[in-house]
Amino acid sequence: MNYTLHQLQIFLKITQTKSITKTAEELFLSQPAVSIQLKNFQDQFDIPLTEVVGRQLYITDFGSEIAIVAERILNEVQNINFKTLAFKGQLSGKLKLSVVSTGKYVIPFFLTEFLKEHNGIELVMDVTNKSKVLESLENNEVDFSLVSILPEKMKIEKVQLMQNKLFLVANTQKKYSSKLYDRSIFKDLPFIYREEGSGTRMIMEKFIEAHHLPVQMKMELTSNEAVKQAVIAGLGCSIMPLIGIKNELQNGDLQIIPVKGLPLKSTWNLIWLKGKNHSPVAASFLSHIKNQKANIIHTFFNWYEKY
Repeated sequence: MNYTLHQLQIFLKITQTKSITKTAEELFLSQPAVSIQLKNFQDQFDIPLTEVVGRQLYITDFGSEIAIVAERILNEVQNINFKTLAFKGQLSGKLKLSVVSTGKYVIPFFLTEFLKEHNGIELVMDVTNKSKVLESLENNEVDFSLVSILPEKMKIEKVQLMQNKLFLVANTQKKYSSKLYDRSIFKDLPFIYREEGSGTRMIMEKFIEAHHLPVQMKMELTSNEAVKQAVIAGLGCSIMPLIGIKNELQNGDLQIIPVKGLPLKSTWNLIWLKGKNHSPVAASFLSHIKNQKANIIHTFFNWYEKY
């Protein structure tokens, strides 16, 4: 056996993506490079690791067993690197976050300086919808989660980051005046919803139900970006977080329709399980957030208060 760590990394990623193309994209390699490394790795075993059926790549039972060992080896190598950095006096290890999809416009600014200061930290961040974020938190799979709606049945601790504002938005094909519209405007608008489990949808639906608004769902999409592009294309209107539409508002692709009762407001919170014993990395990040929060908001989100 003469396989390399690079081959183990590529093979493990293939077992996760079930695709040469996706593996190449995620590892920033060319497809031929991934295929060659897979072949070189396979050549060291008499038993097939993968098989292709109808153009679909499948992992054999033997391949799945090898993948488990490969992951274990790569984790141990990573631990060696972390321990080496620790002996040099550098903070090292993994920082694991789960973030609701619109939180991707927020959390990078709270991470930048911290990660620059501590080169030995590896960030593992899952950006998904609210339901999956809370599931990973409840299973203690992450250090922190970023949400705009706090869970009701989970014992947590939190630190507030900044306000989340949601406005009614449309494209600019039809000009709306700056006057404050009555909520009856909703009956004339085709409406685009986020998927079930989305925090944005939950906030929007509470507003609609509380005021008995005659809203008809035109379509349902599974990401804030998809909703944004659909609104820009003129497929409908939606209530969207301001944090994700800054450029489109400034470029004139979107406009805010001023409506009585809007914007809707919530708060971005970094949350963790109550009583959780933080790793040195997680504890250091939490300290960074508490100490630098005001400076970060002032530096990067000063524009936010203009709306």
